[in-house]
Amino acid sequence: MRTHYCGELNQQDIGQVVSVCGWVNRRRDHGGVIFVDLRDKKGMLQVVFDPDDAAMFSLAESLRNEFVLKVDGIVRIRPEGTLNKDMPTGEIELLAQNLQVLNVSETPPFQLDDDEVHDDLRLRYRYIDLRRPEMQKRIQLRAKVTHYLRGWLEDHDFMDIETPMLTRATPEGARDYLVPSRTHAGSFFALPQSPQLFKQLLMMSGMDRYYQIVRCFRDEDLRADRQPEFTQLDIETSFMDEEGIMSMMESMMRGLFNSVVGADIEGSFPRLSYAQAMERYGSDKPDLRISLELKTVSDLLADVEFKVFSGPANDPQGRVAALRVPGGNALTRKEIDVYTEYVGRYGARGLAYIKCNDIDQGRDGLQSPILKFLPDEAVSEIILRSQAQSGDLIFFGADKAKIVNESLGALRIKVAQDLGLVEQGWRFLWVIDFPMFEYDEREKRLTALHHPFTAPSTNDADELEANPGKMLSRAYDMVLNGTELGGGSIRIHTTEMQQRVLKLLGIDEQEAEEKFGFLLNALRYGCPPHGGIAFGLDRLVMLMAGANSIRDVMAFPKTQTATCLLTQAPSPVSEKQLRELSIRVRKPTLES
Repeated sequence: MRTHYCGELNQQDIGQVVSVCGWVNRRRDHGGVIFVDLRDKKGMLQVVFDPDDAAMFSLAESLRNEFVLKVDGIVRIRPEGTLNKDMPTGEIELLAQNLQVLNVSETPPFQLDDDEVHDDLRLRYRYIDLRRPEMQKRIQLRAKVTHYLRGWLEDHDFMDIETPMLTRATPEGARDYLVPSRTHAGSFFALPQSPQLFKQLLMMSGMDRYYQIVRCFRDEDLRADRQPEFTQLDIETSFMDEEGIMSMMESMMRGLFNSVVGADIEGSFPRLSYAQAMERYGSDKPDLRISLELKTVSDLLADVEFKVFSGPANDPQGRVAALRVPGGNALTRKEIDVYTEYVGRYGARGLAYIKCNDIDQGRDGLQSPILKFLPDEAVSEIILRSQAQSGDLIFFGADKAKIVNESLGALRIKVAQDLGLVEQGWRFLWVIDFPMFEYDEREKRLTALHHPFTAPSTNDADELEANPGKMLSRAYDMVLNGTELGGGSIRIHTTEMQQRVLKLLGIDEQEAEEKFGFLLNALRYGCPPHGGIAFGLDRLVMLMAGANSIRDVMAFPKTQTATCLLTQAPSPVSEKQLRELSIRVRKPTLES
């Protein structure tokens, strides 16, 4: 129906007769001449309707926003003084010779250029929202990303292999979405939280290098970077250690960013151990564009009379840390109170501070309600250790280490954003040497920090069992600008080690056989050493697009309550369907 896309035409096409199709973005009537901005996925083109053709002009007068048109005409240069430098096609226009209205549109529920439209309305009419040029660019970017990744992986001998969507429930850290079986009454399939076990089985099957751009499902509370269904780039390889996998993934990411967004990512990605990341940034996914760091000062405050500091300083599970804010001396008391309230969301019971008016004057150049509780030696060393300068402010966190890390880690990011201390660009990072386990205080047992199939840093199962709380794992996370892009590990490839890990997690032989019998059995038949990584594709595209939420780079996302406003899903089903699935729904009674 068309010879060109609207956004592809330029001065080289002047004089050509072309056909274009698209939506009316805007119609303007200027003194008897009608102008229509026609929009398609490649951009916008100004179409001119001259009154000399009375029939066509009359039809053009009836046009409204979002009408679907086909226009034939001659490409010409715009008259002097009417050029539009904000449009890629702003130097030309199409003089219409024939107009065909392919479809009309009711008045849209919102204007495409209105930035104040509520998200719920956008999601209810997502097919209209997706027409916005901004959304078109994001979906196109996503397509370019997946195209590049597929090509790169296939060029490096990876095979695209599908894994089942209907499988059995396995413990992977979140609730499963369950699908009732009609043919096996009372039994359920689970939608996969990830293809973890299947990709390991593929390595045991000799596939050597696997990848899949795969849909995953988790029934968990949502936030900006979570959806009940999301997409992973899933990768697994045999006979390669973590150094090989990390090096390969760095190469892939450098190529992707250069090809898709024109960014040159030079050199190897820096690495931090989990312990270093928590110590310096209070987070296992630090944003390296922010230079601010936490400094532990527990040793300086263990003997002070100020119990707010000395209590955590003497607690083996406690921490007292300082965060220097360059130029923070200008913060008002009201602004500090706002930050105090902010860290309270992370469990902090307060936010002590010292303003550094003039550090050359010693104690007299400092301002803080806590100074009277601190000896001169401790104050001087805090200034030195935090590298504070005149005009700076030092915030303090004092509590259990977990609370200090989470609260000051979050404050570090917020302060940097508020004061313009975030550098531009792309800052990649590997976080390595994660603990193998963490202790769940509520359930009083060990849990896997990543998942139960991650290999420990030792090949000796007895050594692991002797001191599991201090054992590191062979896991690694790739972080970009403070967001975890992907996580992976070398996997356990021997039956004995896998059984020992499950035992440490409180999974006895019977339960292990029931939940993981197929994996344990496969390990007995010549399993190669293997490992891999999974990237959150939605998160990756979100960052590359400069969007605030993964919803902004998904065609049909859910709301924060895991509902689809477009299709009104989830929805009730008929009693007949429920009976076929052997599901009985008890109707509410007055007593209940």
